[in-house]
Amino acid sequence: MNDNQKTVDLAEKLWTRLRGQKPDTGRHPQICGDIPMSIGRDGTWFYQGGPIGRIELVKLFSSVLQRDEEGGHWLVTPAEMARIDVEDVAFIAVEMQNEGEGKDQKIRFRTNIDQWVELDQDHPLRVEHDPETDEPSPYVGLDRGLEARLNRAVFYQLVELAEEISDPDNGMIRIGVYSHGQFFEIGRMEATE
Repeated sequence: MNDNQKTVDLAEKLWTRLRGQKPDTGRHPQICGDIPMSIGRDGTWFYQGGPIGRIELVKLFSSVLQRDEEGGHWLVTPAEMARIDVEDVAFIAVEMQNEGEGKDQKIRFRTNIDQWVELDQDHPLRVEHDPETDEPSPYVGLDRGLEARLNRAVFYQLVELAEEISDPDNGMIRIGVYSHGQFFEIGRMEATE
């Protein structure tokens, strides 16, 4: 497969994920390469090294942002595609709400661009642990392959709701929360007798 065909295939795949349908035959967004836009670890969007101060502009750009299978972040419009640099993830979860209890509980998060997302099967929780410090970094899945990292205050709120579930098969206790009938693991510890 030549480089031109790889470019067309990538453009079609990203367009299909964003729009939910394949582009018209022969009409693919042109890949423009990397542009001087980035997103910092704290969720701040930058253009040419300076922060983008208007939230309306950030919301506009975020509406065409998606992540590919290799973890690259792209702005995809009908005419063009451009890769941007993202330090960690594109968004930060800055607020949490919950209703109900136990398996009937529903949890949702608000991102730094005022987007609400339900913690459910399509928007799961994952927790990465720093290999040196074992410090957790929790993330919630968003649409188009994107994620939001929970800020510290939101993560502490989530931990307050945590339940322990015994896993006798491996002698561990799973710690996590229920949302929309599904258990989302935050961590594990060894069971003591």
